[in-house]
Amino acid sequence: MNWKLIAVLVSFLPIILLFIFSPVSITDIFSIGIAPFIMAVLFSLAKVFLQAYRFKYFVDKFLEYKVSSSIKLISVRIGSEFVTNTTPSYIGGEIVRIAWLTKHKVPAGIAAWITTMEIIADVFVGTILALFAGIIALYNGAILIGTIIILISSFIFGFWLIVVILSAYYNIQLPKVITKLVSKFLSQERSDKIINYTNTAISDLCTMSRNNFNSRRTIKIFFVGMVLTFFAFACLGASFLVLGGLIESDLGLYDSILATAASTELGSLPITVGGSGLTEIGLWAYVSGLNNLPSLNEVLKDSHLDVIISWRIASYHIPLMIMWIVLMRLTLIKKNYVEN
Repeated sequence: MNWKLIAVLVSFLPIILLFIFSPVSITDIFSIGIAPFIMAVLFSLAKVFLQAYRFKYFVDKFLEYKVSSSIKLISVRIGSEFVTNTTPSYIGGEIVRIAWLTKHKVPAGIAAWITTMEIIADVFVGTILALFAGIIALYNGAILIGTIIILISSFIFGFWLIVVILSAYYNIQLPKVITKLVSKFLSQERSDKIINYTNTAISDLCTMSRNNFNSRRTIKIFFVGMVLTFFAFACLGASFLVLGGLIESDLGLYDSILATAASTELGSLPITVGGSGLTEIGLWAYVSGLNNLPSLNEVLKDSHLDVIISWRIASYHIPLMIMWIVLMRLTLIKKNYVEN
């Protein structure tokens, strides 16, 4: 777990630097008010819970039999989010969930299918909202931030759309570049085992895609998942609304949803863990409606920073601690079970 603790510390670094080099102080954060901050935390936790409930819903509906209790499924999803939020591009949590499902005798292909449906729901809802945000930014004259958001969102949406289409018609396998890298860093026996297992899971996933994408039942399940995903993004937007209203009195839920969706897309760039730094700057840039690249002084002197830092702590760092507690509890339970 050492690397995860390091990742948590790294995620605090951008905020610590802002406290050091900007006029924003701890007093400014507290001046936001305890009630708006608590509301922002609650809305952020509601977003996490909706994602967890979606996982439970997909597992129950796609498997059509009980794998575990609802509380355990929701806990696994919340715990896996700790991994997602402490890695670049928000990846890693899916591997945890696939591993957990396969340990509970769910075929690897079906486990991969369930987590892929989660990814697609997040990507489709998130990128569509971000594209709207980018278009509105362009319309309002914020050329730079609007263009960046549209380019990133279009790439992510296009990539996963291609994956969905290809998986429905072809058996996808690991690219040779990846297999060569795995073989280079691992022993021949271990690399062959990992590559064969992964290719089998991907092949099973493609089979699931072909068998399910034309099914009305699957479309209905996925539609419900998309609705849950939208409400999750709406909760994230609401978490900023209760704080962002201190910046702009006429800020609405619609604007807040688009702003947080745009910042999430920017945070998905594989540069920092959990989008730390990128998310804050992205939200600041979108709310400020920037046309040109800002100077460092412009960023550090902006009066919006105290609200944006407060929102980041409420929507990311506090939920992250709860995710860590849930993950540790699951790990300790598993350890005690093995020892007994």
